[in-house]
Amino acid sequence: MAPARERSVQNDDEDDYMSMVIEDVQSRSKETSIQRAARLKREGEARSRQKTKEERERDERLAREAALASSLDASNKGFKIMTKLGYKPGSTLGKTADARTEPIHLSMKEDRGGIGMDSEKKRKIREALETNERLEKKAKTDQVDYRERLQQEREEKRLEHQAHAAQRVAERLDTEAEEEQAGAENSKLPFEKRPLKSINVLWRGLVKARREREAQEHMKREVQKSLTYRRPDYNDSDEDEDDSRAFSTKKTATEFFEQDLEDEDEELDEFDALAPAERLARLVAYLRSKHLYCFWCKSKYPDADFLGCPGITEEAHEL
Repeated sequence: MAPARERSVQNDDEDDYMSMVIEDVQSRSKETSIQRAARLKREGEARSRQKTKEERERDERLAREAALASSLDASNKGFKIMTKLGYKPGSTLGKTADARTEPIHLSMKEDRGGIGMDSEKKRKIREALETNERLEKKAKTDQVDYRERLQQEREEKRLEHQAHAAQRVAERLDTEAEEEQAGAENSKLPFEKRPLKSINVLWRGLVKARREREAQEHMKREVQKSLTYRRPDYNDSDEDEDDSRAFSTKKTATEFFEQDLEDEDEELDEFDALAPAERLARLVAYLRSKHLYCFWCKSKYPDADFLGCPGITEEAHEL
């Protein structure tokens, strides 16, 4: 039994050795006076140091967020009042099922603007952006419209020039036909001596413009002659009988033209009000039907078959 008792004692000694706690040397060492003084100095400086503005704002923000994130405690006076009014934790605030279950989020105002100032600024910024976008779109649209309008104006000028040329051709061909017929019958007056309304409306505007220029020139001559009469060295004998007769005859014709120009001509006004393309189309059709003349080929054909003519339009002649 002795050896067994000895082994038990040895096992107990081994367990005590394994479970023995070794104390930290530093914990057993006492704090020296120098270390204590340094520690107290650090603690005093920490207590006396004032936090910076950024640190205070950070602490306030963290504290506010922590408070807003936590629900009211049952011991809170406001919570007790709400429970007395029928509120239950987790239920909605209101009678409807889709009412709010969480309180309205608190938005902190960090600037010095007055109430509603931010909304006003945002509204002005939004309006400014919308105005800029509208102006940019308008500028792009105006640029496109300007190109289209410029192209359209050029096309109208080109068609106007062609219509004017077709009028001169129609006047020339009608005049030649009238002269041939007048030579045979000798019954009609020349176009230059006829009233405007008796002339074909397709080229009547040419004659009207020509007579208006002649009327203006006649007025200028009248003014110059009236000034000549007032000169002291003027003598009626300087003007021979032929000059007086020619002047009186031309004066009579000019007075007739002036009276004719003053008369209203609704037919000519309606024709001039047409688009250049429409006036040109009517003139081209008239030349083909009346004189067998193709304005685009610049030639007269022997019959209505127009053999060799590609068509009645300008596009057909460009192919």
